[in-house]
Amino acid sequence: MSGAPVRPGLDHNRETAPAAASGLPVATEDDEHGLEITRRGLLTLGGFLLAALAALYFLLPKLAGLQDTWHRIKDGSPWWMALALLFTVGMFGGYVMQFRGIFLRAPGGRRIGWRSAYEITMAGLAASRLFAAGGAGGLVLTAWALRRSGMARRDVADTTVAFLILTYVPYGAAVIVCGVGLRLGVFPGAAPFTLTVLPALFAAVAMAIAMAIAFVPPDLQRRAEASLGGGGRLGQLIGRLANAPASASAGIRLAVAHVRSGNNALIGAILFWAFQILVLWAAFRAFGAAPPVAVLVQAFFVGMLGNLLPLPGGVGGVEGGMIGALAAFDVDSGLAVVAVLVFRAFTFWLPLIPGVVAYFQLRRTVDRWRATIQSEVKDPVKGANAVHGT
Repeated sequence: MSGAPVRPGLDHNRETAPAAASGLPVATEDDEHGLEITRRGLLTLGGFLLAALAALYFLLPKLAGLQDTWHRIKDGSPWWMALALLFTVGMFGGYVMQFRGIFLRAPGGRRIGWRSAYEITMAGLAASRLFAAGGAGGLVLTAWALRRSGMARRDVADTTVAFLILTYVPYGAAVIVCGVGLRLGVFPGAAPFTLTVLPALFAAVAMAIAMAIAFVPPDLQRRAEASLGGGGRLGQLIGRLANAPASASAGIRLAVAHVRSGNNALIGAILFWAFQILVLWAAFRAFGAAPPVAVLVQAFFVGMLGNLLPLPGGVGGVEGGMIGALAAFDVDSGLAVVAVLVFRAFTFWLPLIPGVVAYFQLRRTVDRWRATIQSEVKDPVKGANAVHGT
């Protein structure tokens, strides 16, 4: 594809189709399976989530002594709420833009258009909410869908790393800029050391480590195995240990190549985060005044670290972290509770419905991909033309 970044030279050991002339990797039956969403599983998880939501949205305000403050939601501005909903649409639009920009240009990613990018991202977001903390469920489902589209396993791994790098570059940059700016008084607002300097240092160290990993040779696994004669248990063990840094290096280099090539994936990532913050800002405005911009951004990103907590369905971690961070920045606690819970309702719970719908749409898309790939393997000329876009 024209305009695609130059891919770092890698020893991928990629799988290829049985019909060598087609040049198409084929997802076999022993590939990883997508997360199955069954009716029983939905009912069981739905019961848990309803109980968790009841505790979170009704018990939390009472425990915090905010019964009167909770009544603010009845007086919220419908115009600001409508704007928050519009910003939510923009948030997912940016995410789909980023996903398509990265994976469409990946080897074997020619099937990742706007529609399939929407289905994969929305289904993945639903899986991350339904199955695991920290987005693990979404990553498994996304990898499964990409493999079924015809991408080789190593290409999926490397491109996913590039996708995650571009996703979190704006995150780290914002934490550093806002944290340091608040502490130095460049931006207005309270500046507790633990929520400004420490997160900024953590983000800077993480970005420095990523830059250092980029210098690891992407073919480190092959070099390690070759240095030990390419055999034996020791060689295989060292090869496996070298695979992680080598794959991370390839993904980081690929992310840099995408940015240098003018890919709009980074713009999509910025929009993804920016629209989320705008949703939170609109939620504050619906019930009162919003805190200073830098405070809002810093509290938002610090609170998002709650995603790392191993909580079922991801319920409670981000809400608690974000409310606590806002309170530490001297934001009114009652207003923070209402705004954060409304923000999560828009960005976390509301998309669950279209996400589940997208999952079943994706299953049909995957079935079409399987049939198409099989027909291309049987007809090498057709498959070769499809690879070259003719």
